[in-house]
Amino acid sequence: MKRVPISPQFDGLLKAARQIAARNGAECILILAEVPYDFKEVADVIRQAAPNPLDFAECDPADLKVVVASDKPDVQRAVREDEVDLIPLLHEPQTRQVQISQAIIDGVADELLRSGSRIVALYAAFERDLIDSISLIGLQEHLAKLTVRDLRRLKTKVPLETLRLVVDEAIEIGGEGREGKPVGTMFVVGDHRRVLKMSHEGVFDPFKGYKQTERNIRNPRVREAIKELAQIDGAFIIAADGVVHSAGRILDAPAEGLTLSSGLGARHWAAAAISKATDAISVAVSESTGTVRIFQDGYVVLRIEPMGRGMKWSDWETLPPDDGA
Repeated sequence: MKRVPISPQFDGLLKAARQIAARNGAECILILAEVPYDFKEVADVIRQAAPNPLDFAECDPADLKVVVASDKPDVQRAVREDEVDLIPLLHEPQTRQVQISQAIIDGVADELLRSGSRIVALYAAFERDLIDSISLIGLQEHLAKLTVRDLRRLKTKVPLETLRLVVDEAIEIGGEGREGKPVGTMFVVGDHRRVLKMSHEGVFDPFKGYKQTERNIRNPRVREAIKELAQIDGAFIIAADGVVHSAGRILDAPAEGLTLSSGLGARHWAAAAISKATDAISVAVSESTGTVRIFQDGYVVLRIEPMGRGMKWSDWETLPPDDGA
């Protein structure tokens, strides 16, 4: 396979990422790649020794893990050929923020990343195929309660593939809102027949009458529709196979015997109650903070904080410079 050579700019960013990781005790360099580099060479650049030993006061560069995330088939093939760790991403238009969030969630689930560690991410923020940006990310800040054991336990109730799609959707809604405004919403996944019996219509159901293939959350059009409909009151009811059965449902499960943190409102109490009364998993997005919480058996088992809520990645690409610049 033909590989894209490492440019002087990319080489400099790799070395800068290595220094940032070493000085801050990061364990991994995460690269969001759009083109097939020689990833063995990329890893060698990251792990080689630097002239100044003080750059590595916190860790040895040889111990740094290199992980590549991409939705491009040719990049994924190159990563596998070069025997570097890979996180496959969904192949669809997404912001860098959402791609990083998805890569982190999947990386922790696949045991490539530790939920309490720090990572350095390299990605293209301004030009699609040119890596130009670095971020130092503390996973303890964004995935405070996420553990591999939690995900595996959740997988026994709902297939992990379906859950990841729902969580990714919730993260995007929590981080970006809709049309610049914060949005809170809720998803209830699995045990949908029982959940439907323990809820009632709050609005006219926009999913009613469509074929199952046209209501599956794996369909990008369905996910885009969910973002629009997230502004209405009520919950999305999703089967374990990913089919959206209803939207705008008002949940009727009793809230007795629940204990939640102070400050959580009616949406979170309803999410906890339905997860306790059924075998479903509920995912609540806070309108005020964008935080995503996953409930099972009436308890919060996973919390994801928004990564820079309000950050408009697209604005960086489209806003013209100031006249006085």
